[in-house]
Order: sequence, then structure tokens, then C-alpha cells
Amino acid sequence: MVHSIKNKFLEVQINETGAELMAITAADGTEYLWSGDKTYWGGHAPILFPYVGRLTDNRYTYCGKEYQMNRHGFARGSQFTVADAGTENITLRLEDSKESRAVYPGAFRFDVSYVLEDDTLVMVYTVENRGMQTMYFGLGAHPGFRVPLEMGKEFTDYQLTFGQKCQPWQTLMSDDYMISGHEAPYPLEDGTRMPLRHDLFDHDAIILKNMDRRVTLSAGEGTKGVTLSIPGMRYLGVWHTPETDAPFVCLEPWVSLPSRQGVVEDFSQQNDLVTLFPNERYVNRWTITVF
Repeated sequence: MVHSIKNKFLEVQINETGAELMAITAADGTEYLWSGDKTYWGGHAPILFPYVGRLTDNRYTYCGKEYQMNRHGFARGSQFTVADAGTENITLRLEDSKESRAVYPGAFRFDVSYVLEDDTLVMVYTVENRGMQTMYFGLGAHPGFRVPLEMGKEFTDYQLTFGQKCQPWQTLMSDDYMISGHEAPYPLEDGTRMPLRHDLFDHDAIILKNMDRRVTLSAGEGTKGVTLSIPGMRYLGVWHTPETDAPFVCLEPWVSLPSRQGVVEDFSQQNDLVTLFPNERYVNRWTITVF
């Protein structure tokens, strides 16, 4: 089932499956979110939990036991339930089940809240450890945005602009799209701008760290764009379908990284995962502002 929240600036649609954003539509009718056209990529904005990216051989270990889990975790294909809803807000909930415990041990509650504040959509992710063991998990978002956003513009007219000058480092990928263990400085024009080109993504996502936590997607003289504020996210993935002319770009705020090449990760040892002790709660808030 798809739910809508609305104010005078925006109407937002959210699917109970995966608690996934389906549309972000401005009052003038402009659609900002990618349509999910399977010609290029069938997603809109999946939520990545309890892992981001690929696991080596789809395997990991915890407390000496091996588990299997597919890329980006299971939340994106899970059925959430409505925990709270209003005209301008909704909270969707996922709790552990027999099926989830087969691939990810422990008892948890994962709430995804969407709140409209004028022209800004606020996302709040809340994870509660309701079990007796320490939880280790990854978390991220994968929203795709239409590019171009207005008539008369081309993909290459757009750029990402960071809020302040910075020197990001790129986490380099292996030939199998795993973490290679190598990093390199990522050059930004004037320390702030990444011009978009389709061939940027021929080797999958560009994964940045040490970047400014505010980034805007826009065209130089365009009137429409989006700004992400991601204060609690360590990484930003920038992606579209490799080796295509896909008319979208995903701006993916992540807390954690995928698996290292050739390593079956022990979740208790992967140091970028969130550690959550019994009865503790983890909250991460980020926003999308449209203009």
C-alpha cells in the first residue's frame, strides 16, 4: 500500500514495502524523484538495512555462526506497518521475525519516519535493540533524482555542490565492486563542485568520505534542484546504472561501507558498522530540501 503526506509545498508518497519513497512532487507539479523505469533502474529510494552494499559471497559471521544476506540487506523488500500517521507525517515500522532471524540474528525494531517541514522532507531512522545480544548493523539510503529536472537542460548541465570547501577521499572499488582497501583524494572543482558525466559511473558508485555533509544537485542557471543535509552519515555514494545514459543520479548517504574484497566479514569486527547494546536506541536524521 502507498501512503501520501502533503503540505502546501510538497506531496510525498511512501510505499509500505521497504518504507520506500515513491514520489516527491512540488506544488507546481515538478517530480524530483526518479520514476523507477526498469529500462535503467527499477528502484526509487530503497532503504539499506541492516547492511549497505555487497557482502563477499553474500555471507558474514556473527558470534561464530555464518549467515547469508543479499546485497543492501532485507529491509528494502520487507513489509513495514504504519505505526503513526498524520497529514504531514508518517512512521513505518519493521520488527524482527522468524524470516529476518534466519539471515540476521536478534530482536530489533526499525522505524522510518517522514515529516514535511515546508519545502523540506525530514527522514528519521530509529533502530532499537530489543534483544539480549549486541547488534551490529549498517544503514543507508539510496534515493534517485531525475536529471534533468527541467526542460532545456541536459544531464551534463548538472553538478553536485558541497556546502563548504572540502577535500573528500574516494573509497576505491575492486573489479567485483567490493571495497578494495585503497583510497584516493577525489578532486572537486574549486573544492566544492563535482560536474556530472555519465561515464563517472562506469565502474559503479563513487564513494566519498570526509566530504561536507551538505550537498546540492542543480544546474548552473537552473531553477530547480535538491539539497541533502546528512549530518549523521559518514559516506556519500553517487551512482547511476553503469555504462548507460541514465537520466537520473542517486545521492546515497551511508553510515557504513560494503564488504572488503575477498573477506567474509565478522560483523563484530567491521569497525564502520553501528554498535547497539541491548535496550539501546540509535537515531539518524537527514533531510531533502527541494527548490
